[in-house]
Amino acid sequence: MAETEARQLADEYLRRGGQRKVKIDDNITDVREWDDEPPEAERFWKDNIAPLADKKRREIELLLPTINAR
Repeated sequence: MAETEARQLADEYLRRGGQRKVKIDDNITDVREWDDEPPEAERFWKDNIAPLADKKRREIELLLPTINAR
């Protein structure tokens, strides 16, 4: 099974030390920064994820670690 582009971007962000976590409430996502993250991860997010359309960015956000109880 091939990885999706969203999965590749999320994995690359996390590989660079990204610390953002997603909160999902009533099917609405909100990304939170709880800890400082390495400059490399911050730059990757700003350059590759933040500029995406809302729908595409949400796909990536849903692949981040969550703060929701499972």
